Amino acid sequence: MNALVDTLAEQVTHACESGGMLRIVGGDSKAFYGGAPVGDTLSLADHRGVVSYEPTELVVTVRSGTPLAELQAALAGEGQMLAFEPPAFGASATIGGTIACGLSGPARPYRGAARDFVLGVNCVNGKGQYLRFGGQVIKNVAGYDLSRVMTGALGTLGIITEISLKVLPLPEVEQTLCFECTQSEALSRLGEWALQPWPFSGTAFFDGVLRLRLSGSGAGVAAAATALGGEPCRVGTDFWHDLREHRLQFFASDLPLWRLSLPPQAPPVALAEQQLLEWGGGQRWLASETQPQQIFAAAAAVGGHATRFRGGDRTNSFQPLDAVGQRLHAGLKVAFDPAGVLNRDRLYPEA
Repeated sequence: MNALVDTLAEQVTHACESGGMLRIVGGDSKAFYGGAPVGDTLSLADHRGVVSYEPTELVVTVRSGTPLAELQAALAGEGQMLAFEPPAFGASATIGGTIACGLSGPARPYRGAARDFVLGVNCVNGKGQYLRFGGQVIKNVAGYDLSRVMTGALGTLGIITEISLKVLPLPEVEQTLCFECTQSEALSRLGEWALQPWPFSGTAFFDGVLRLRLSGSGAGVAAAATALGGEPCRVGTDFWHDLREHRLQFFASDLPLWRLSLPPQAPPVALAEQQLLEWGGGQRWLASETQPQQIFAAAAAVGGHATRFRGGDRTNSFQPLDAVGQRLHAGLKVAFDPAGVLNRDRLYPEA
């Protein structure tokens, strides 16, 4: 580890002194996300392997270049999982890139987001300093939880070298139910069901069909399925995997793909004829050539925000920050990467 940290610190220091920029890469499976990558490539793909894993403690510490599939296989061997169900978008995906992007799958509103499972992060910041945040225990609340700030920062605050994560047991059984309905009916039903303690682990509405995934004990899933009604779906786990990895036909459009993060009960947003709803209505996907500012405004009007997820003009990927958010963002950049060396412009355009 010391040799790696020394090498990273030297590369960062050289970039600072020469006015250069560094593009941090793991498996490069999510290069499409955020602003266009710029700078000299700094790869962590060879920095891989599980540092420590205590199944009885539900904690794993892993190097950032470890393939996501390799980590998931190790956890599954112990009957455990990454509960936030991260999408890979390619066989080369690494855990470092997964945390840097902060993306979560269908289970996110029911089990938690990626940042909720990050216990600690080791990194090298834009000044060449080696920093450690958090720890390897679930109850660790001293000071600001900067390890979670690193989650979703797209590498703009530091080069992640190690990550400690909370893991959870795999569910005993899973079942998917299908209901034919309209989007408005789907949102209404999801709002009602959200008030009940059903063991949901995924919801999706598209093309007139609402799908519910139930996960948990055999008795709990069976009781919920009986109470909810609907028809058992034949899709099994393939649908949820394909949804997470954007392999459904809905995602095959050549138009820019947008993700709207909205209050679950927000009314339908008329930005595209076809939309796919997840997360109880809180995440809505649409393919549209509508101008970014119109999409940002429409999302904000119902209390949410929008992200250009893939395609289109990459300088307008994320909802513009308000004055307070911009001040906090600028303060973090000054503290972690004042010279703008790391993954410049991936999160927001920098002056």
